Amino acid sequence: MDTPRPADPCVLVIFGGTGDLTRRKLLPALLNLAEEGLLPERFAVLGVSSHDQSDEAYREEMRRALREHATPPTDTAACEDLVRRLHHLSGDLQETATYRELAARLAVLDAAHETGGNALLYLAVPPSLFVSTLKRLGKVGLLAERDGWRRVVIEKPFGRDYPSAVALNAAIREVLAETQVYRIDHYLGKETVQNLLVFRFANGIFEPIWNRRYVDHVQITVAEELGVERRGRYYEEAGALRDMVPNHLFQLLSITAMEPPISFEADAVSDEKVKILKAVPPLAPEAVLHCAVRGQYGPGEIDGKPVAGYRQEPDVAPGSPTPTFVALKLGIDNWRWAGVPFYLRTGKRLPRRVTEIAIEFKRAPFELFRGTSVERLRANLLVVRIQPDEGIALRFGAKVPGPEVRLGNVEMEFCYSDYFGTEPATGYETLLYDCMTGDRTLFQRADMVEVAWSILTPVLDVWEALPPRDFPDYPAGSWGPPEADELMARDGRHWRMWEPKA
Repeated sequence: MDTPRPADPCVLVIFGGTGDLTRRKLLPALLNLAEEGLLPERFAVLGVSSHDQSDEAYREEMRRALREHATPPTDTAACEDLVRRLHHLSGDLQETATYRELAARLAVLDAAHETGGNALLYLAVPPSLFVSTLKRLGKVGLLAERDGWRRVVIEKPFGRDYPSAVALNAAIREVLAETQVYRIDHYLGKETVQNLLVFRFANGIFEPIWNRRYVDHVQITVAEELGVERRGRYYEEAGALRDMVPNHLFQLLSITAMEPPISFEADAVSDEKVKILKAVPPLAPEAVLHCAVRGQYGPGEIDGKPVAGYRQEPDVAPGSPTPTFVALKLGIDNWRWAGVPFYLRTGKRLPRRVTEIAIEFKRAPFELFRGTSVERLRANLLVVRIQPDEGIALRFGAKVPGPEVRLGNVEMEFCYSDYFGTEPATGYETLLYDCMTGDRTLFQRADMVEVAWSILTPVLDVWEALPPRDFPDYPAGSWGPPEADELMARDGRHWRMWEPKA
């Protein structure tokens, strides 16, 4: 097996260099890459923020952040080497002068660290600053690829509906080529998500049954125990659908349902993802009332402790209509999946943190078991667990020992940590490494973003026209509003449930 090579030399510029994402995810991910020998020797980090502090003060602040949030020990040579490569630039992102100072500082760091003119610009800033930041970067020439490459990482959300997504992509195209843009979704940094491609296309026993002839339905769940925490102001603008569905859930949907790409090259994989999303018919307004469910958590209990309702969270309006739970029933109108429903759900303050894809197969004919004590055959189930315990499980029936024909369900289970050990990971390691090596396979392309929003905008339009009257409609610590169960029950199905953690 080939050992991965270190990433390409570059300066990583983080706009929002003292923010929560940088402290909790990006720096710990860089440390994990450093410990694995995957950071380039010619490398520097420049954090840009409004904080007025020196390089040394910034290094000390980030050293404390690493001690608090990094998984591996922080008293190592790799950690000290990473901290030494940290630099800081104070400035207002709304002022063009900041970008001129950035250009001068980049030139100095490029010469000092011999990074060959390569720069990775990470926009860890609010979405309202995406366009203005990109325009100012373009104005001072920081996006032009002269001697080296220039790449820009954009965090979700990529717009808030179809028109805004189209406008954002148009603004990006004014200053960047699509090959320079890395729309990041940290869920695609999870090993199991990437392994799903390998699982599907490298194993001859599964691909032949991965279609409408054998699959009854698919459930995709992204459940969170946490509430909105300190993100009330952002969440009031976004809500569960905008925050999770066009990116996280649609990425899982497209990887689950896509046709085999001609290669694992970025555009080949993206082409197949886009084809799947284009085959998802947007819900008609009347269908939204039956195939889309929204909910909002009220006060309840998590792990036996009382927690506040959404409307009692900081920076949330007392009568807020913002949904914290969404469930959808969608179809895919192509040859492979015609007639197979895909049920998607995501929510906050649910009993457990779990992300998984469950493929339930059609039941076998019952005729053989008439006259036995078997009353009903359960369906076979394949579950791809993405978090917290990454793995794959297959459920099937087996005879219970004894003179009678009785069936029991057994599971064959593969857990990543059992086979490959547990490596420290934030979900950003692979993605940052891919940004620095120029591999766009795990990133969203402009057309994928627009197609995703074209599917969801009709739902948003109906919900805006018909504000909810019963919020909050599920207590914290439950599995969502009763309408979500009814969505499945109308089809004679039910959601998978898990007991709260002991």
